[in-house]
Amino acid sequence: MVERREDLRAADVDRQFVADRLRAALDEGRLSLHEYDDRLRDTYAARTYGDLDGLLADLPGEGHAQLVPRPPSSAASPQPAAAPQPLRRRGSPRWILAAWSGWLTVAIIVNAIWLASVLSGADVKYWPIWVMGPWGAVLLASTVNGLIWGSGGSDRDRKEAKRRERRARRQERRGY
Repeated sequence: MVERREDLRAADVDRQFVADRLRAALDEGRLSLHEYDDRLRDTYAARTYGDLDGLLADLPGEGHAQLVPRPPSSAASPQPAAAPQPLRRRGSPRWILAAWSGWLTVAIIVNAIWLASVLSGADVKYWPIWVMGPWGAVLLASTVNGLIWGSGGSDRDRKEAKRRERRARRQERRGY
């Protein structure tokens, strides 16, 4: 039986952990693309914890404490872990609140103007309906359409796509 940690055989999850740490180091600019490629190749060829430890030894915060042997799995064939589902906000999507908040603001203002004119003694019919009605009808149709067919992705998805695009452009400029 092997007693030294460095001689214990590494699992696929351990190699993936090291690959993720190397990717983070590349993104931080701690490794060049060439170094990253070499270390990644060595990561997937590694057999023991000692092999994997050497790949992270010169990176900050990447010591032996983070790479620990995993207990053996009871499953006969390993199943890939399910990707974690992103947390979804409950309630209305943000685009609905943004669209309707403008309408509500204008509705309050025009109703306040109409009410002030009625209270001052003017004989005025209810004219705010001509402002609120058409605009509200268009917003209602857009909201129903957006809820049925989707709003084209969440704000979080669009921000994540922009962030990936910026990272790719930065790496392109650096020559990675």
